[in-house]
Amino acid sequence: MVEVRLGILFDYYGELLTEKQQEFFKDYYFDNLTLQEIADNNKISRNAVHKTLNTINTKLEYYEDKLKLYDRAMKMQKIIKDLDENKRNQIMDLM
Repeated sequence: MVEVRLGILFDYYGELLTEKQQEFFKDYYFDNLTLQEIADNNKISRNAVHKTLNTINTKLEYYEDKLKLYDRAMKMQKIIKDLDENKRNQIMDLM
């Protein structure tokens, strides 16, 4: 579930990350590469990849904490859903 949230946050805030951070995130979460595979591809240590991914996750959560774009989108979806349900109930009441 955490991965899904991070993927959504990446959709919102990924452009705020460096190109290398975006690449690591996509490699790990979208392409399912292991830390070692990413490390080998970039000629760095596995620990450096792990640390970078932790930094990325922290940044994505920080951006959401400050900007709340995802939170607002979820609230708007709920409002729209509730409005639709109310309209359906009004139509049913007329029948």
